[in-house]
Amino acid sequence: MTQANNKTIQALQWTGNVLKVLDQRQLPETLVYDDYRDAAGVMEAIAGMRVRGAPAIGIAAAYGVALSVILHYAEDPAHWRQKVAADIDRLATSRPTAVNLFWALAEMKTLLTQPLTDPPAAFIARAEKIHADDIAANIKMGELGADLLTGAKGVMTHCNTGTLATGGYGTALGVIRSACQRQPVNVYAGETRPWLQGARLTVWELAQDGIPVTLLADSAAAWLMKSGAIDWVIVGADRIAANGDTANKIGTYSLAVLARQHGVKVMVVAPTSTIDWAIENGSRIEIEQRNQNELLPACYIKKGSLVSAWNPVFDITPAELISAIVTERGVVLNPAEQGMRGLQNDI
Repeated sequence: MTQANNKTIQALQWTGNVLKVLDQRQLPETLVYDDYRDAAGVMEAIAGMRVRGAPAIGIAAAYGVALSVILHYAEDPAHWRQKVAADIDRLATSRPTAVNLFWALAEMKTLLTQPLTDPPAAFIARAEKIHADDIAANIKMGELGADLLTGAKGVMTHCNTGTLATGGYGTALGVIRSACQRQPVNVYAGETRPWLQGARLTVWELAQDGIPVTLLADSAAAWLMKSGAIDWVIVGADRIAANGDTANKIGTYSLAVLARQHGVKVMVVAPTSTIDWAIENGSRIEIEQRNQNELLPACYIKKGSLVSAWNPVFDITPAELISAIVTERGVVLNPAEQGMRGLQNDI
């Protein structure tokens, strides 16, 4: 089985009472970790894009709850549960689309109703398990996804779905890592505007692992596909509806439409914690709209400006444009035909 690279830079480091978060906004020029000791700080780190990627957001939130318990149990052993519950509610407001956030918070919240002899230890153990389980799931998905890539000459990925976006190893990037250990594969990464996760994070992360990668402008994807260089587009997910419709970084839908036009297959790679069983299709997935100032040049950010910006962070790729959805529980081929329900009994 493929092993995670222990030398790979980790997005999150837990020390026992401090969560160290790699500030991904400063990569690749500067590698700096910020220390967080309470839930409020973790919430700001998530909302402010210091930590990003659906699995990593969920893991960070779990550690945020553990920090809340450490703090409030020490201050007020009689009423700590109410204060932790309030912190969980606040953490849930940090990002609206990534379902892993709400899944992880629900996992942590179950402990609030249980009798605990050592609450801080119990919550820390649960957060550490969520973290470890994510790494194990990523490695499994890497193997399953690589099985589908046998004979592929070129793959393209979007946004960042590696160690920086997960507990370790990665989802879509984990598949690429596993595939590159088996056979030569040409890897292409789009810039991923407007935050440039592809240019700043993905190509940097692959280079750290010794994997050659070619960066291209997002707008060059169609021409690259037409050249015949790409066999698969491989992406992650922030939320998957029960029918297989998938929310992912803005621009994913465009790539899926282009892939269908050019006979390129699309693979979505995500743990089962990303599946929202309560949502039947993608029309019910809330799409986060971030501040227009993240997109606008400074000269347009002024009162009375005639220039505004539309800044959705995600889009929805319908299941009929997806060739395979890879989870740690198995692979769903042609999800438009069956949706995700076949996996539900295995969870």
